[in-house]
Amino acid sequence: MAVYTEVSFDEASTFLSSLKLGNLQTLEGCSGGIENTNYFVTTDQAPYVLTLFERLSAEQLPFYLRLMKHLAFHGIPVPDPAANRDGDVLHSLNGKPAAVVNRLKGKSELAPGVEHCRQVGAMLARMHLAGRDFSMQQPNLRGLSWWNDTVPVVLPHLEPAQAQLLQAELAYQNHVADSSAYTGLPRGAIHADLFRDNVMFDSSGSSPVLSGFFDFYFAGTDAWLFDLAVCLNDWCIDLPTGVADLERTAAFVQAYTSVRPLTAQERELLPAMLRAGALRFWISRLWDWYLPREASMLKPHDPTHFERVLRQRVAQPLTLAQLEQNMAVAA
Repeated sequence: MAVYTEVSFDEASTFLSSLKLGNLQTLEGCSGGIENTNYFVTTDQAPYVLTLFERLSAEQLPFYLRLMKHLAFHGIPVPDPAANRDGDVLHSLNGKPAAVVNRLKGKSELAPGVEHCRQVGAMLARMHLAGRDFSMQQPNLRGLSWWNDTVPVVLPHLEPAQAQLLQAELAYQNHVADSSAYTGLPRGAIHADLFRDNVMFDSSGSSPVLSGFFDFYFAGTDAWLFDLAVCLNDWCIDLPTGVADLERTAAFVQAYTSVRPLTAQERELLPAMLRAGALRFWISRLWDWYLPREASMLKPHDPTHFERVLRQRVAQPLTLAQLEQNMAVAA
């Protein structure tokens, strides 16, 4: 999150009052992330997050907001967008599309253990199943088509070895996308960006409890396996090296498959989707690093992190059979 569009206290106060959300007490810009303008706001009713959308259009946004409404209705702990008296959840503020959601309890766990991974895995599967009857469709806007368009733009900024890896992996992913196994993957609404900092845990009790998934503004209709792979590439690796942590990976996958077992095609393509997840975020971080937008608070992520993850996924492909063998030995 970052601040690109300034919102004054009086402007925010008037806006929140129009949604019957109470009297504004505090307004604080958020510094993490890079896509939208975000403010933490507190009224005399509750804490909220106010978002002004900088890249997404008013035509694209109903998918994300209505998906969150749908998931919240089905018991998935996600932010629930506030509606006006006409039932609209997409609003306008300072010339930008805007939304307000309830602020989730707890905080993100940036050094997750096995139990955190187990809870996220199970909830991710529940989220996928809850979205099966969500009627709206929208492509994953940071999917293969975007990769194909963006790689030529970032290539001039790379060293020869990096450029070679990027081009080779993109060619491989285009090949995978043409396969019958890929076209047969189960699909639906996915989060597509469920990193450690997009999940909340409530630690007020004796043990942490997952209290919510948030930041759905990269969501789209895509393979559920891709969503799982994106999570495994963040929750279940050693961050400095990109090496897979097999214990956390096993916990995450076991919890996910206990709710939604994987198909034969998904089992076959897990290694390829782990590479796809790493490629997607390497490309987007290269884009943000070399072609940044001005903002009053902006901290682009280091793109070399996902270069390391991709190299690890290519050199040490992780199969379900290997993971199950390791789980059996551990048991």
